[in-house]
Amino acid sequence: MTYLVGKVALGVVAGAPNNGLGEDNVAKVKTMRVGRDVFPYVSAQAFRRWLRDSLPAGEPRSPVIRSGSGKKQQAYTAGRPHRYLDDDLFGYMVAVKKDADGNSSTCQRDTVLATGTLVAVSPRYPESDFGTMSRGFGAGENPVIHGHEFYTAELAGDLLLDLPRVGVFETDASGLKVALTSAGAVEAREDGAEPTEFRDAQALRLPLDERRRRVALLLRTLAAVRGGAKQSLHYGDRAPALMVLAPVKGGVNPFTRVLAAQDRHTVFRADVLREEIGAWADELDGPVLLGWAPGFLGDQRERVRRELADLIEGGQVVFGHPRSLLNALGDEFARGAHDAWFEDAKR
Repeated sequence: MTYLVGKVALGVVAGAPNNGLGEDNVAKVKTMRVGRDVFPYVSAQAFRRWLRDSLPAGEPRSPVIRSGSGKKQQAYTAGRPHRYLDDDLFGYMVAVKKDADGNSSTCQRDTVLATGTLVAVSPRYPESDFGTMSRGFGAGENPVIHGHEFYTAELAGDLLLDLPRVGVFETDASGLKVALTSAGAVEAREDGAEPTEFRDAQALRLPLDERRRRVALLLRTLAAVRGGAKQSLHYGDRAPALMVLAPVKGGVNPFTRVLAAQDRHTVFRADVLREEIGAWADELDGPVLLGWAPGFLGDQRERVRRELADLIEGGQVVFGHPRSLLNALGDEFARGAHDAWFEDAKR
């Protein structure tokens, strides 16, 4: 049983990638307060939307169904993880009492890809800007003024991918843990899923080739993720500028503290990474990938490479560009190099 766990960081330069509720005709960015300090952030929901939207154009997305009106509205996906990669990896909840044939259609899939909120590592106060609309106005008419916020910051968040659950769907677990309705289970079998027992529940499992493909596709998508709000005014790169990723047997993430604030600047703590690798050596199921785009955090990249030189030479750390490392890992999954990580061995 292996999880891919780690941390991703984005470099936002004069951007407004995720907006909150507006006030007085001013678009506000999302921020959180810790004491007197302000930390801009991108919600996990927004980042997951970026990932979903960044999937290749030819990859089918689960259709969204909307029903009801007013306060009784519902919106949910098809709940068909055997057919749609996003239902499989991102999870869903379908709460419909009866379908057209009178059968229960309630099912739920907990996320296989867990993502944390991308929060500024160091405090940052958003700047305010305004624009005007006066095109076509007559002489002497006042323009319409509208305002918005933006900021520059390094945002970081944790992630976890539960590899044994990729392409495996519970069919008879208790309560809302059932991932497939009876009709969905029939469809999954017709699409090639086979019965199995998984974590004390009966389940259906997709062929290994498809499970490999889905993980590889996710990693390649993460390498080139794009999206975010205000792109017409504050376009910028949203792909990971820094990434720490490793296979861990128990699903604990030891890398949450490798980025820290020092004198209100973001710093990478090579000493923290080194000690965590030593402390969790018995749980690590492969090398730690440290992806770092050139230019991110100034000259820290080369300093950290020197400080970790012995671990890099010994194969405990693989250092490179985030895109190169994620694409290479995706290729390894696609050719079956990590099939053992899909096994849910009893501990």
